[in-house]
Amino acid sequence: MAGDGKVALVTGAARGIGLAAAKRFLADGWRVALLDIETETLRATMTALGKPETTLALHCDVSDARAVAASIAKVSERFGRLDALVNNAGIAIFKPLLETTKEDWDRVLAVNLSGPFICTQAAAPLMREHGGGAIVNITSISGLRASTLRTAYGTSKAGLAHLTKQFAVELAMLGIRVNAVAPGPVDTAMAKAVHTPAIRADYHDTIPLNRYGLEEELAEAIFFLCSDRASYITGQVLAVDGGFEATGIGLPTLRGEGRNG
Repeated sequence: MAGDGKVALVTGAARGIGLAAAKRFLADGWRVALLDIETETLRATMTALGKPETTLALHCDVSDARAVAASIAKVSERFGRLDALVNNAGIAIFKPLLETTKEDWDRVLAVNLSGPFICTQAAAPLMREHGGGAIVNITSISGLRASTLRTAYGTSKAGLAHLTKQFAVELAMLGIRVNAVAPGPVDTAMAKAVHTPAIRADYHDTIPLNRYGLEEELAEAIFFLCSDRASYITGQVLAVDGGFEATGIGLPTLRGEGRNG
């Protein structure tokens, strides 16, 4: 098999980008532990995947250090090693600043920032046992560009981008590379539920490629950074966003003038 018995742990893997990443690893012959806080969704996902020999379901809240440690122990017991960790689990609470409660702030940072810290700290010793590995943190364009309603979410993702660099510097001596992928607007179930037609039109106006990304496109970037093909890449934040972070305004009229120029 192409994966050569390698093992990946993906958090927030029951749906969305996490599930797409898990499927990408499986397609290349890796064994995959899928961790998620949503028990029923995770159970349905495992049934749909139908790969009991090469997958492991882990019900866990990534902000709970004891639960994370127990999950890593299960990965070690089942697969004996860990080669890649994808810190994808996250939550979004979109509220105006003056309506964001202390509880909102605490929960978003606990999951989106403390969660990757806890998971990485627990996973790194197991990775070290087999010569290292790769970690990919899923940040967000909201961590690179400020926007309304995202005081807690954007700050948590900006913190995660810097935490990625801290991890990369310190874990390099263990043979562990650490990078981040910052998705732009992606056609996930959450986006479809939250983004109105007007919001989607605004995004299309601003994104140079003029569309939302696909979960599978994010999965390809994640898989690449975890693969040996990225063996000299660490400490980087890769925006997978159709050019959204690179641009200022991208109005249809200006695009038309650019095509005609």
